[in-house]
Amino acid sequence: MTFRLRSPATAIAPAALVAALATATAIPAFAQTATTPPATIQNERARQTLAAPLSESYPAEAIGDGVTTGGYNQSRWVEDWSRLRDPAKRKTILDKLKYIPIGGDDVYLTLSGELRGRVNLTTNPDLRDREAQRQDIVRVVGGADLHVTDHFRFFGELAHGYIQGENIGAPSGFLRNKLVVQQSFADATAEVAGADLGIRVGRQTFADGPNLLVVPRDNNTIFFTFNGWRAWGRAAGARVDVFDFTPTRLGNGGTGDDLNKDTRRFSGVSTGIVVPKTFLGGSKLYVDPFLWRLRNDAAVWGGRSAREVRHFYGLHVWGDVGPVNLDWTINHQGGQYDNRDISAWLLLFAQSYRIGKDRSAPRVGVHADYASGGGAYGRGTLKTSLAPFGNNIYYSYQLYATPTNLIAVAPNVSFQPIPKVRASLEYQWSWRDSLNDAVYRANGQAFAGTQNVAGRKIAETARAQIVWSISPRVSFTGRYEHLQAGSALTGAGYRSSDFLAGWLSLRL
Repeated sequence: MTFRLRSPATAIAPAALVAALATATAIPAFAQTATTPPATIQNERARQTLAAPLSESYPAEAIGDGVTTGGYNQSRWVEDWSRLRDPAKRKTILDKLKYIPIGGDDVYLTLSGELRGRVNLTTNPDLRDREAQRQDIVRVVGGADLHVTDHFRFFGELAHGYIQGENIGAPSGFLRNKLVVQQSFADATAEVAGADLGIRVGRQTFADGPNLLVVPRDNNTIFFTFNGWRAWGRAAGARVDVFDFTPTRLGNGGTGDDLNKDTRRFSGVSTGIVVPKTFLGGSKLYVDPFLWRLRNDAAVWGGRSAREVRHFYGLHVWGDVGPVNLDWTINHQGGQYDNRDISAWLLLFAQSYRIGKDRSAPRVGVHADYASGGGAYGRGTLKTSLAPFGNNIYYSYQLYATPTNLIAVAPNVSFQPIPKVRASLEYQWSWRDSLNDAVYRANGQAFAGTQNVAGRKIAETARAQIVWSISPRVSFTGRYEHLQAGSALTGAGYRSSDFLAGWLSLRL
C-alpha cells in the first residue's frame, strides 16, 4: 500500500489512516530485522517475490488509474520502473533517470517529463460564421517520484502551457499557464490480512470510473486535477476506493494563482469485482459499481445559477470476451437543484469485435449512448444528465457536444495500415432527447436559442485519427473531424465546422 501526502491541512480521517498504516508497516519490519540474520531476510524477500503471482492482487489495469501502454501512463505516478533496479537493464541515459538509487534498493527517485507541440485548426469556431481559429500549443511537464521503501511515495509535477495563434479568444488556465503545480501528493501503502491498503493525499489526477464520466482530460494542455484524499483496499477479486475532492481552479499566471477549491465538491465510492475467467467460456471482465456525490454551488440550467447536489448511482461493466471488447455504463442520477428534484439517466454502450487473433488486428464496433434531457427551461423535475469530469472529445473534437440531452449512435473501425501506425474511422449521428431542452457544449453550457428550435437532429459527424508510435517515448497523432450541423443547431443560427489537429509528443 502506498501513502502520498501533501503539505496543506487535511481531514482528520486521512491523517489517522496514514498514521495507522505507518505503524502497521513499521513494527513488523523492525521486529524481523532485530531477530533474523540479513541473509535470511534477503532469501525470504526473494522467495516472497517469486511466490506472489498476479492473481493474488487485484489486476493492475483495473484499479482505476488509467491505461498503461509500453510502460507509460497518462498519470506518470502510475508507472512502475522498479525493473530498472538491476543496473544491467539501465541501457540508456533515460533509463538511468527512471531509476536513481538514493538509499540502497528501497529508496529511489524516478524522473518523468513530456514535451508536446500541437496545432489545432477550426472553421466556424463556436459554430458561428466566423474566421477560422488556429491554436499553436505547447505543453512542458516535469515530475519527480520518490519511493521510500515499498510503503511510502512522494510525487510532484510542474507544468507549463503555452498558446498563441489566430482568433483564440481568452484561453483558460488549462490552455495558457506560466507555471502550475499540476500534481503534488504523498501516499502510503501496506498489506494487511492479505489485502493491499493505501491512501493518497494532495493534488492528484483521478480516473476511477467510466472514461466519459471522469478522466484527467489529456486534450487539455494542463491536466484536470483534484485536491483532497483517496483511500483504497484491494484483494485478489474485489476492491473499494473512497475519495473526497475539490477540483483545482487554475489561473493563467504562476503557481500562486491556482486554487485548491472552487464551487464544487466531488466525493464517493468506486468499487470493482473481477468476473471469473470461466464466465462465458473464457473472459476478462470487470464489474465496477459506483456511488458518487457532486455538490455545485453555482450550477447553471436554463440560464439560472443555483446550488445543486447530484448523486450518481452507477454500474460500469468492461473488458474482453474472446474477440469482443465492451464498455457499458448504466447510471441513474438523483438529488436536487434549486429545490427541484433531479431524475436523469446516462446509458453508455460501446463494443467492438477484433477480426483476427493478433492484438493489432482490425476492430469493428459501435457505440450507442443515451443522455436524458428536459426540465432545464421549466420547473418541476430536472431530467438533464451530467458527465461531471469526463472525456469531452468523445463526441466532438471541437468540444461541441457532451452527454446531456443527447442520443448518439456511431459505428467505427480501427486498423493498422502499416507497422506502428493505428488508424480509426467513425461516423456519428446525434439527436436531442428532449425538444424542449437545449443542445449542450462540452463545458456544460447550452447553445443559446436551441431550446426554442423544433428540430431533433443535432449533427452528423465524420472523424478520423492516426497514431504513429515512432518509439515507446515518441508519438505523433493526427485528427480530422467534420461536423454537419443538423436542424437543432441550424434553426438557431449555428453552422457546420471542420477540425484538423496534429501533435508530436516526447516523453521521458
